Amino acid sequence: MSLRLIALLASMPLLLAACSTLSDGMDAINPFASSGPKMAALTPLTASVEVKEQWSFNAGKARDYTFKPAIVGNAVFVAEADGTVNRLEDGKSVWKIKVGQPISAGVGAASGLVVVATAKGEVLAFAADDGQPKWKARVSSEVIAPPAVSADGVAVRSGDNRVFLLDLNDGGRKWVYQRATPSLSLRNTAPPVFGDRYVFVGFPGGKLVALGLQNGAPVWEGTVALPKGATELDRVADIASLPAFDGSQVCAVAFQGRVACFDLGQGGATIWARDMSSASGLALDGRYLFVTDEKGAVHALDRQSGSSLWKQDKLLNRHVSGPAVRRGQVAVADGEGIVHLLSREDGGFLARHKTDGTPVRTPVQVLGNGFLIQTTGGKVSAIEIQ
Repeated sequence: MSLRLIALLASMPLLLAACSTLSDGMDAINPFASSGPKMAALTPLTASVEVKEQWSFNAGKARDYTFKPAIVGNAVFVAEADGTVNRLEDGKSVWKIKVGQPISAGVGAASGLVVVATAKGEVLAFAADDGQPKWKARVSSEVIAPPAVSADGVAVRSGDNRVFLLDLNDGGRKWVYQRATPSLSLRNTAPPVFGDRYVFVGFPGGKLVALGLQNGAPVWEGTVALPKGATELDRVADIASLPAFDGSQVCAVAFQGRVACFDLGQGGATIWARDMSSASGLALDGRYLFVTDEKGAVHALDRQSGSSLWKQDKLLNRHVSGPAVRRGQVAVADGEGIVHLLSREDGGFLARHKTDGTPVRTPVQVLGNGFLIQTTGGKVSAIEIQ
């Protein structure tokens, strides 16, 4: 087995699963969780910018799941495995609810609604302003990706690779899209993404699909990666992170595959593609595409050509999260809960910020004038760069 697959398995518990086990809620196979290459040591750094923690909140341990905060305006919605959901404003809980059962995915929030989901396939919606229950729905299997919420509905991806669009007002099923799944695939925590007239979803096998909002029919399909190799493990080539959508351009990256950008204005034509492996994620800004690869290197690519602008490779094997970019800084976090601030222009280190020492599994997010991070230990931190 390749070192890159061992490293990824070690960084993400419950990562690999035969598709038959996902709908049963069984543990995924991860025989290498305690092994893998050693993390690169961090060299001393003289910070060139000041990082200030604006606030922090203890949301509870993630356990075997991955929880990502949802940001709506100045509100941050956070969830924990025991079924607690909080609405935070400036780091203080405005309301707190117990949904009555453990949850496996959350949070999705928009259009006045907060949505979480469970390992039994239940989808639970609450009013964003006061946390009052709105509706319940059920999908076909375990949900480990946070629901996506927009004015067009609630998009839910189940563990058996079905995508459901639920009605925003009552949770009624508007459509469902089903796709065949390979016998082995990554345990996927990437939610669908609303963009223009579509719901974008990355699938095992390296396909990025645009589903029509009206009926869920596939309007366009882009090939990010093609499975190849002699064994089932070698042929794992899944899109396991959130696609990045900006105007008519959508980009995605696959594990053991490629990173690729597509032009929706030209019928989904490939703008460019280049070999790269990642399950961590990517981010777009006006000029660049930023990607964290499977080894922990952070890349800046020209979003129009895919040409390499810089590569920061001093975080080798540190299980680096997907990036976020804001005003000249690129932020990533690692397996020891350390946030690294990089220069957008050359990838040089600007500063570091320590959280609680537990891994960060989800991409960093932009919040106001800074960034938002949630660790597996449950610490939610809002940091500002001065």
